[in-house]
Amino acid sequence: MSMAIVKITPSPLRTLVVLALILSHARADPDPLQDYCVADTSNRHSFWVNGAPCIDPHSASVSHFTTSALSKPGNPKANPFGSNVTLTNIANLPGLNTMGLTMARVDIAGNGLVPPHSHPRASEVTICLEGVIGVGFVDTSNRLFTQILRPGESFVFPKGLIHYLYNFDWTNSALAISGFNSQNPGAQIASLAAFTAKPGIPDKVLATAFQITGQDVARIRKNLGG
Repeated sequence: MSMAIVKITPSPLRTLVVLALILSHARADPDPLQDYCVADTSNRHSFWVNGAPCIDPHSASVSHFTTSALSKPGNPKANPFGSNVTLTNIANLPGLNTMGLTMARVDIAGNGLVPPHSHPRASEVTICLEGVIGVGFVDTSNRLFTQILRPGESFVFPKGLIHYLYNFDWTNSALAISGFNSQNPGAQIASLAAFTAKPGIPDKVLATAFQITGQDVARIRKNLGG
């Protein structure tokens, strides 16, 4: 007995419906809390989390949700840029874990600078508390958005974009507080990433990228401690 083979050609509408059902059950990967996660193939761990394990909720106390880390001024003269950033984190504020936020105190000496940098995992909102602070960020079309902040004024830096803060007062220090929508926003200072990476980016690459000479590369490396 022979059997007829019937070929069913799915209609475009049916295909779209099936695809929509599949996508409706898909979930995007969570934003990482570290730069990378190299797989551990030794099976030494029974589990791993993108952050930190949790204590027993019954052991939580009010001390886990408060910190004085931002109450003390940092030393902005400890680096050549004239700025200091003090972060809350799960070490000094354990209750932050898994909440997707953190805060920072930014102390800037007179004529000091928080150099151009980016946060790969967070947007940032900054409020000026003391002094006069120039802020700005550059979008992916190389357009600069810049503003002068005075006490009480705020500015937002979009996630992943290069931005800076500069103290326009040559004499008096400035103070700002920043909030981030990540437990671990990460920070990559553009100049340090380019000139102090280990191992170093080849001189020829830097010379061509920045349109400078090999002597300039060596001088900048030395100035930045590379």
